[in-house]
Amino acid sequence: MGIKDQFQDKANDLADKARGSMGDAQDQARERGQQGQDQLRERGQQGRDKAQDSAQQQQDKFDQDYDA
Repeated sequence: MGIKDQFQDKANDLADKARGSMGDAQDQARERGQQGQDQLRERGQQGRDKAQDSAQQQQDKFDQDYDA
């Protein structure tokens, strides 16, 4: 094996490592993005639930006032 082949092998190894690291970074970024979306959906649902509870409380209060 000549020096040229040794350098080529080393370059290929480094390129493979770089691709692997890049893939790992992309996977992590994808995971963080998914977590962020899940949190936003949860917050949105909590907001809708609060609004619905508030509306129900107002309706109940109105009904009590109307019955009196």
